[in-house]
Amino acid sequence: MRASLIQVGVDQQEPVNSRRERVASLVRSQAAADLVVLPELWPVGAFAFDAFEEVAEALDGPTHQVMSAAARDAGVWLHAGSVIERGADGVLYNTSLVYSPDGERAAQYRKIHRFGFDKGEATLLGAGTDPVTVALPDATLGLATCYDLRFPELFRQLVDAGARTLVVPAGWPARRRAHWSLLARARAVENQTYVLACGTGGTHAGVEQAGHSVIVDPWGEVLAEAGPDEEIISAELDPELVGKVRHSFPVLRDRVLGLPKP
Repeated sequence: MRASLIQVGVDQQEPVNSRRERVASLVRSQAAADLVVLPELWPVGAFAFDAFEEVAEALDGPTHQVMSAAARDAGVWLHAGSVIERGADGVLYNTSLVYSPDGERAAQYRKIHRFGFDKGEATLLGAGTDPVTVALPDATLGLATCYDLRFPELFRQLVDAGARTLVVPAGWPARRRAHWSLLARARAVENQTYVLACGTGGTHAGVEQAGHSVIVDPWGEVLAEAGPDEEIISAELDPELVGKVRHSFPVLRDRVLGLPKP
Protein backbone atom coordinates (compact mmCIF):
# COMPACT_ATOMS: atom_id res chain seq x y z
CA MET A 1 0.00 0.00 0.00
CA ARG A 2 1.50 3.30 -1.07
CA ALA A 3 0.83 6.24 1.26
CA SER A 4 1.42 9.89 0.39
CA LEU A 5 1.38 12.74 2.93
CA ILE A 6 0.77 16.25 1.60
CA GLN A 7 2.33 18.77 3.98
CA VAL A 8 0.29 21.82 3.00
CA GLY A 9 1.74 25.30 3.49
CA VAL A 10 -1.00 27.48 4.99
CA ASP A 11 -0.69 31.17 4.07
CA GLN A 12 -3.36 33.43 5.56
CA GLN A 13 -3.10 35.67 2.47
CA GLU A 14 -4.32 32.82 0.23
CA PRO A 15 -8.13 32.76 -0.01
CA VAL A 16 -9.65 29.62 1.47
CA ASN A 17 -11.44 28.69 -1.76
CA SER A 18 -8.20 29.04 -3.70
CA ARG A 19 -6.39 26.83 -1.20
CA ARG A 20 -9.13 24.18 -1.44
CA GLU A 21 -8.72 24.01 -5.20
CA ARG A 22 -4.92 24.01 -4.99
CA VAL A 23 -4.90 21.20 -2.45
CA ALA A 24 -7.39 19.24 -4.54
CA SER A 25 -4.91 19.47 -7.43
CA LEU A 26 -2.17 18.13 -5.15
CA VAL A 27 -4.41 15.21 -4.21
CA ARG A 28 -5.08 14.46 -7.87
CA SER A 29 -1.32 14.47 -8.51
CA GLN A 30 -1.03 11.47 -6.17
CA ALA A 31 -3.19 9.10 -8.21
CA ALA A 32 -0.44 6.48 -8.00
CA ALA A 33 -0.96 6.24 -4.22
CA ASP A 34 -3.48 4.08 -2.39
CA LEU A 35 -3.87 6.45 0.56
CA VAL A 36 -3.36 10.23 0.64
CA VAL A 37 -3.28 12.22 3.90
CA LEU A 38 -3.71 15.97 4.49
CA PRO A 39 -2.96 18.00 7.65
CA GLU A 40 -5.18 19.34 10.41
CA LEU A 41 -7.33 22.42 9.62
CA TRP A 42 -5.44 23.23 6.43
CA PRO A 43 -8.36 25.31 5.04
CA VAL A 44 -8.00 27.87 7.85
CA GLY A 45 -4.87 27.15 9.92
CA ALA A 46 -4.88 25.40 13.28
CA PHE A 47 -3.97 28.59 15.17
CA ALA A 48 -6.26 30.98 13.26
CA PHE A 49 -8.77 30.95 16.12
CA ASP A 50 -10.35 34.26 15.13
CA ALA A 51 -11.45 32.76 11.82
CA PHE A 52 -13.00 29.54 13.15
CA GLU A 53 -16.53 30.91 13.38
CA GLU A 54 -16.38 32.42 9.90
CA VAL A 55 -15.07 29.30 8.10
CA ALA A 56 -17.09 26.70 10.02
CA GLU A 57 -19.02 24.41 7.69
CA ALA A 58 -21.35 21.42 7.74
CA LEU A 59 -20.00 17.94 7.00
CA ASP A 60 -21.38 18.27 3.46
CA GLY A 61 -19.96 21.79 3.06
CA PRO A 62 -17.48 23.17 0.52
CA THR A 63 -14.43 21.26 1.76
CA HIS A 64 -16.37 18.00 1.58
CA GLN A 65 -17.48 18.74 -1.97
CA VAL A 66 -13.98 19.56 -3.22
CA MET A 67 -12.26 16.69 -1.38
CA SER A 68 -14.88 14.13 -2.38
CA ALA A 69 -14.32 15.02 -6.03
CA ALA A 70 -10.53 14.94 -5.63
CA ALA A 71 -10.61 11.46 -4.04
CA ARG A 72 -12.87 10.19 -6.81
CA ASP A 73 -10.78 11.74 -9.59
CA ALA A 74 -7.54 10.34 -8.17
CA GLY A 75 -9.10 6.98 -7.26
CA VAL A 76 -7.50 7.05 -3.80
CA TRP A 77 -8.49 6.70 -0.18
CA LEU A 78 -8.20 10.24 1.14
CA HIS A 79 -7.81 11.35 4.72
CA ALA A 80 -8.69 14.97 4.00
CA GLY A 81 -7.25 16.32 7.24
CA SER A 82 -9.74 18.23 9.36
CA VAL A 83 -12.16 21.15 9.10
CA ILE A 84 -14.04 23.33 11.54
CA GLU A 85 -17.39 21.56 11.56
CA ARG A 86 -20.53 23.33 12.65
CA GLY A 87 -22.60 20.59 14.25
CA ALA A 88 -26.38 20.38 14.07
CA ASP A 89 -26.37 21.68 17.64
CA GLY A 90 -24.45 24.79 16.57
CA VAL A 91 -21.29 23.68 18.37
CA LEU A 92 -18.00 23.86 16.48
CA TYR A 93 -15.76 20.78 16.24
CA ASN A 94 -12.34 19.95 14.81
CA THR A 95 -13.47 17.12 12.55
CA SER A 96 -11.42 14.84 10.30
CA LEU A 97 -12.91 13.51 7.06
CA VAL A 98 -12.04 10.28 5.25
CA TYR A 99 -13.13 9.47 1.69
CA SER A 100 -13.16 6.24 -0.30
CA PRO A 101 -11.90 6.09 -3.91
CA ASP A 102 -15.46 6.57 -5.18
CA GLY A 103 -15.69 9.90 -3.34
CA GLU A 104 -18.01 8.70 -0.59
CA ARG A 105 -17.33 9.93 2.95
CA ALA A 106 -16.27 6.76 4.75
CA ALA A 107 -15.74 8.24 8.23
CA GLN A 108 -15.47 11.38 10.30
CA TYR A 109 -13.70 11.87 13.61
CA ARG A 110 -14.20 14.73 16.04
CA LYS A 111 -10.96 15.53 17.84
CA ILE A 112 -11.19 14.30 21.42
CA HIS A 113 -8.35 16.24 23.08
CA ARG A 114 -8.57 20.00 22.50
CA PHE A 115 -5.40 22.02 22.82
CA GLY A 116 -5.07 25.36 24.57
CA PHE A 117 -5.09 25.02 28.37
CA ASP A 118 -8.36 26.97 28.77
CA LYS A 119 -7.63 29.13 25.72
CA GLY A 120 -8.02 28.85 21.95
CA GLU A 121 -9.29 25.53 20.69
CA ALA A 122 -10.04 24.30 24.22
CA THR A 123 -12.66 27.02 24.70
CA LEU A 124 -13.92 27.54 21.14
CA LEU A 125 -14.60 23.96 20.13
CA GLY A 126 -16.59 21.03 21.41
CA ALA A 127 -14.85 17.73 22.10
CA GLY A 128 -15.39 14.44 20.35
CA THR A 129 -16.12 11.39 22.47
CA ASP A 130 -15.59 8.31 20.29
CA PRO A 131 -12.44 6.71 18.86
CA VAL A 132 -12.84 5.97 15.14
CA THR A 133 -11.34 3.32 12.87
CA VAL A 134 -11.78 2.90 9.11
CA ALA A 135 -11.38 -0.41 7.28
CA LEU A 136 -9.47 -0.14 3.99
CA PRO A 137 -8.85 -3.17 1.75
CA ASP A 138 -5.27 -3.58 3.01
CA ALA A 139 -5.32 -1.95 6.44
CA THR A 140 -7.53 -0.60 9.20
CA LEU A 141 -6.82 3.05 9.99
CA GLY A 142 -7.04 4.51 13.49
CA LEU A 143 -7.82 8.23 13.49
CA ALA A 144 -6.32 10.85 15.81
CA THR A 145 -5.58 14.57 15.48
CA CYS A 146 -2.58 16.66 16.59
CA TYR A 147 -2.80 17.09 20.41
CA ASP A 148 -4.26 13.57 20.61
CA LEU A 149 -0.71 12.38 19.93
CA ARG A 150 0.16 13.12 23.57
CA PHE A 151 -2.46 10.69 24.93
CA PRO A 152 -1.31 7.09 24.44
CA GLU A 153 -4.50 5.61 25.89
CA LEU A 154 -6.42 6.74 22.79
CA PHE A 155 -4.02 4.87 20.54
CA ARG A 156 -4.32 1.69 22.59
CA GLN A 157 -8.09 1.87 22.15
CA LEU A 158 -7.61 2.23 18.41
CA VAL A 159 -5.27 -0.77 18.34
CA ASP A 160 -7.75 -2.81 20.37
CA ALA A 161 -10.37 -1.87 17.76
CA GLY A 162 -8.16 -3.35 15.03
CA ALA A 163 -6.10 -0.39 13.80
CA ARG A 164 -2.82 -1.31 12.14
CA THR A 165 -2.05 2.13 10.70
CA LEU A 166 -2.46 5.26 12.83
CA VAL A 167 -3.11 8.52 10.97
CA VAL A 168 -2.41 11.82 12.73
CA PRO A 169 -3.04 15.09 10.86
CA ALA A 170 -1.68 18.08 12.76
CA GLY A 171 -0.89 21.78 12.88
CA TRP A 172 2.07 21.34 15.27
CA PRO A 173 4.16 24.41 16.22
CA ALA A 174 7.86 24.49 15.36
CA ARG A 175 8.92 25.28 18.93
CA ARG A 176 7.84 21.76 19.95
CA ARG A 177 9.01 19.91 16.85
CA ALA A 178 11.21 17.56 18.88
CA HIS A 179 8.11 16.33 20.72
CA TRP A 180 6.29 15.80 17.40
CA SER A 181 9.02 13.55 16.02
CA LEU A 182 9.52 11.70 19.29
CA LEU A 183 5.83 11.03 19.93
CA ALA A 184 5.15 9.85 16.38
CA ARG A 185 7.87 7.22 16.71
CA ALA A 186 6.79 6.31 20.25
CA ARG A 187 3.20 5.67 19.16
CA ALA A 188 4.53 3.41 16.37
CA VAL A 189 6.86 1.44 18.64
CA GLU A 190 4.52 0.93 21.60
CA ASN A 191 1.60 -0.13 19.40
CA GLN A 192 3.63 -1.94 16.72
CA THR A 193 1.81 -0.07 13.97
CA TYR A 194 2.55 2.25 11.10
CA VAL A 195 2.14 5.95 11.97
CA LEU A 196 1.37 8.53 9.30
CA ALA A 197 1.81 11.95 10.92
CA CYS A 198 1.01 14.81 8.53
CA GLY A 199 1.55 18.42 9.59
CA THR A 200 1.40 21.84 7.98
CA GLY A 201 4.37 23.83 6.73
CA GLY A 202 5.33 27.47 6.77
CA THR A 203 3.79 29.98 9.20
CA HIS A 204 0.14 30.84 9.80
CA ALA A 205 -1.58 33.08 12.33
CA GLY A 206 1.92 34.13 13.40
CA VAL A 207 2.82 30.58 14.50
CA GLU A 208 5.72 28.87 12.73
CA GLN A 209 4.78 25.29 11.93
CA ALA A 210 6.90 22.25 12.66
CA GLY A 211 6.43 20.61 9.28
CA HIS A 212 8.49 17.41 9.28
CA SER A 213 5.59 15.15 8.42
CA VAL A 214 6.74 11.59 8.90
CA ILE A 215 5.93 7.99 8.00
CA VAL A 216 7.08 5.51 10.66
CA ASP A 217 7.01 1.71 10.46
CA PRO A 218 6.07 -0.71 13.30
CA TRP A 219 9.71 -0.96 14.44
CA GLY A 220 9.90 2.82 14.80
CA GLU A 221 12.00 3.27 11.66
CA VAL A 222 11.38 6.46 9.70
CA LEU A 223 10.48 5.60 6.10
CA ALA A 224 10.05 9.19 4.90
CA GLU A 225 10.23 12.64 6.46
CA ALA A 226 9.50 16.12 5.14
CA GLY A 227 11.31 19.37 5.81
CA PRO A 228 9.70 22.55 7.21
CA ASP A 229 7.86 23.79 4.10
CA GLU A 230 5.16 22.50 1.75
CA GLU A 231 6.17 19.07 0.52
CA ILE A 232 4.81 15.66 -0.43
CA ILE A 233 6.37 12.49 0.99
CA SER A 234 5.51 8.89 0.13
CA ALA A 235 6.39 5.39 1.24
CA GLU A 236 5.36 1.80 0.58
CA LEU A 237 3.60 0.16 3.54
CA ASP A 238 3.67 -3.63 3.84
CA PRO A 239 0.24 -4.79 5.10
CA GLU A 240 1.85 -7.95 6.48
CA LEU A 241 4.61 -6.24 8.45
CA VAL A 242 2.48 -5.34 11.48
CA GLY A 243 1.55 -8.97 12.00
CA LYS A 244 5.13 -10.11 11.50
CA VAL A 245 6.46 -7.61 14.05
CA ARG A 246 3.80 -8.53 16.61
CA HIS A 247 4.52 -12.24 16.12
CA SER A 248 8.30 -11.95 16.33
CA PHE A 249 8.26 -9.54 19.29
CA PRO A 250 4.90 -10.13 21.04
CA VAL A 251 4.99 -7.24 23.49
CA LEU A 252 1.27 -6.51 23.15
CA ARG A 253 0.56 -10.05 24.38
CA ASP A 254 2.22 -9.19 27.70
CA ARG A 255 -0.06 -6.27 28.51
CA VAL A 256 -1.49 -6.32 32.04
CA LEU A 257 -3.19 -2.96 32.56
CA GLY A 258 -5.88 -1.31 30.47
CA LEU A 259 -6.97 -4.42 28.61
CA PRO A 260 -10.38 -4.30 26.90
CA LYS A 261 -13.16 -6.06 28.75
CA PRO A 262 -13.94 -9.56 27.42
